[in-house]
Amino acid sequence: MVALFLGQSARSFDVGCTITVEQSPDHFHAHVELDGDVAINPGDKVRVHGSPIQIKFGEKVVVQRAATVTRATALERGLTRLAAYFDLKELYEVSFTPGRVR
Repeated sequence: MVALFLGQSARSFDVGCTITVEQSPDHFHAHVELDGDVAINPGDKVRVHGSPIQIKFGEKVVVQRAATVTRATALERGLTRLAAYFDLKELYEVSFTPGRVR
């Protein structure tokens, strides 16, 4: 009940996370790893708290932050899977050419 009064729903919970940001000639990435064994499913949302991380070229930064995970409802999960199916179809092209494929 306390979470409901703090602006969170029963589907949301807070968890710690580790953020790794690197900008170099070999790597350009930002990764978020949630503490514990938290599984993220289709449609779930993760909001990382804190100010934006800015780094200079050639740097790598590892930061500890808090995150809020909001679980998707069954409908949201289904819609996300359906949308992903149609997005996947954009990754391949099917063409029909006259003649026989050898």
